[in-house]
Amino acid sequence: MGRKTAEDDRISSDGRVIEMLSEHQCEGWLEGYLLTGGHGLINSYEAFIHIITSMFNQHCKWMKTCSDISWRNNLPSLNILLSSHVWRQDHNGFTHQDPGFLGHVVSKKPAIIRVYLPPDTNCLLSVFHHCLKTEHKVNVVVCGKHVAPQWLTMEEARDHCAAGLGVWEWASNDKGGEPDIVMACAGDVPTLEALAATSILRKKLPGLRIRFVNVVNLMRMCPKEQHPHGLSDNHFDSLFTTKKAVIFAFHGVPHLVEKLVYKRKGRNFNVKGYNEEGTISTAFDMTVMNKIDRFHLVIDVCDKIEHELFEYLSPEIKFSAVYLRQDMHTILTKHKNYIAEFGIDMSEITEWKWDL
Repeated sequence: MGRKTAEDDRISSDGRVIEMLSEHQCEGWLEGYLLTGGHGLINSYEAFIHIITSMFNQHCKWMKTCSDISWRNNLPSLNILLSSHVWRQDHNGFTHQDPGFLGHVVSKKPAIIRVYLPPDTNCLLSVFHHCLKTEHKVNVVVCGKHVAPQWLTMEEARDHCAAGLGVWEWASNDKGGEPDIVMACAGDVPTLEALAATSILRKKLPGLRIRFVNVVNLMRMCPKEQHPHGLSDNHFDSLFTTKKAVIFAFHGVPHLVEKLVYKRKGRNFNVKGYNEEGTISTAFDMTVMNKIDRFHLVIDVCDKIEHELFEYLSPEIKFSAVYLRQDMHTILTKHKNYIAEFGIDMSEITEWKWDL
């Protein structure tokens, strides 16, 4: 549907989207199309993109080899969009829940691979605007297709995605001082749950200083010596601190983030993610089963207050955390009873909005 020139041959006048339920066929079509100089993407279920893993391997190796040949031109990037992901499979169930492809992607050459986890629609638009202009890369983008909150304006999204990660000041209350704890996240559903947890903590423990960090470009978590997009130690430490605990709600399996931050100072990361738990249940219950939901995240913070932050905090926060933990367990029990009786999530979950 774009501009056509006299040299164009056999171009449809009304656009074409090619689709069939065969990832390796679609991947082959796309790779061939990229060789003509065209730009495109393949959209797949996150659990089934593994089907083209060997093709992805060969494409990465081919691009790496081509980079060493002076007369080879760069080609448009291979863009992979995973829009039916682990946290929104409440009808398909356990068989459709697997975010493990990301771990395979980051094992490839740093000059080639990129991983993006936009937290909302504007960030998705900004990320893909960038990806479709890149050359000689494999860009993997994970973002759900269900209705979800919008956190940033388009201008804010551009700035945030350009940085790759950053503090969301409107969700934090540590400005002008050192945080007591860092709440971090990567992925659309983890961002929702981390924000909801932060909202509870700021209301119930108002004296607790929280820094909220969102990560869009996963490779920013690497040291800069390991990846072109990696952060220097000073930049990383300024965001996550070197001593304070970090509760990190992650879209995929926890050990991937743990691997990326392994050589950082402190490494006081408590990463919550997919732990191979799931079934056909409600959307929110999927997060509960893997303990990445807002209530378990609050419990994690209460545990940190009791075992690591005790000497730094006021008596009011210390003792209030005991009751807050108990409240969270009570709500989790209420949640399980409610979905067993009605088959849907509680309205306080589905209708929650940021209101601080």
